[in-house]
Amino acid sequence: MKIRDIDLGKYPILLAPMEDVTDPAFRLMCKRFGADMVYTEFVSSDALIRAVNKTAQKLNISDEERPVAIQIYGKETDAMVEAARIVEEAKPNILDINFGCPVKRVAGKGAGAGMLQNVPKMLEITRAVVDAANIPVTVKTRLGWDCDHKIIVELAEQLQDCGIAGLAIHGRTRSQMYTGEADWTLIGEVKNNPRMHIPIIGNGDITSAEKAKEYFERYGVDAIMVGRGSIGRPWIFREMKHYLETGEQLPAESFGWYLDILRQQVNDSVARLDERRGILHIRRHLAATPLFKGIPNFKETRIAMLRAETVEQLFVILDRVEEMCGQKD
Repeated sequence: MKIRDIDLGKYPILLAPMEDVTDPAFRLMCKRFGADMVYTEFVSSDALIRAVNKTAQKLNISDEERPVAIQIYGKETDAMVEAARIVEEAKPNILDINFGCPVKRVAGKGAGAGMLQNVPKMLEITRAVVDAANIPVTVKTRLGWDCDHKIIVELAEQLQDCGIAGLAIHGRTRSQMYTGEADWTLIGEVKNNPRMHIPIIGNGDITSAEKAKEYFERYGVDAIMVGRGSIGRPWIFREMKHYLETGEQLPAESFGWYLDILRQQVNDSVARLDERRGILHIRRHLAATPLFKGIPNFKETRIAMLRAETVEQLFVILDRVEEMCGQKD
């Protein structure tokens, strides 16, 4: 599959853009485990053109993580165009526009998925950004605002007409947020629309290698994007790539092997931020990882792990978990 001249190979698996998750260290780790393309956290166009330091830092990308996309969001055309020009200076491979974020502070102000209620403005922004950019522009959006307004089939054609080079679709409406199951039937309908010629990327509830393969085959998408399924489990890309290539499950590693990856995430987070903020940042991964699922009487240990305030405290708990599971090397 290609996005313009960017060849992502057969059955590409992409790391979805996620706020407070897809920082440089996590992107690089997922890339090393087989992610074919990674996305930054989303970048506010308004904050970017005001040169807010925290926002500008999100543009930091490295050659090791390429191909990489930087994603921007906003509701004003001029601001989005100016932000796109600033983003180009960071030299990403792709500029992605976020028309899918459902959270209130974004969608409630008319940006992100809020644009699904103002399609003319969405198309105006898309066309203007495409015209201003010298790199491929893609879009990520949802099925529609709510179950009564699933507009993605028609909208996909309109976005394509604006000149975008690819479209990622999350199989939920904005009103669903992240609840219920992702509905891929309309994603498949978009992909099978004979008028569509750009790559279609499916997103939503891809949490296993088997499901990735099934959805590639059932819906015919050009690529699959993995979001929450990678949190606390960056090795999921390795599992998926192996299954897609061989049709067989990748043999499991030792408990300690997976735990070492989580330890590395802790160290990376602390190195990027500082001990206090790094620990706070990594708690989402520790809380979401499936590694601890099924360990008996784990509740108190989980609470202690998520309350740890230093790396030393946290690693003592992780060492204890490894011993408890009888896997200490």
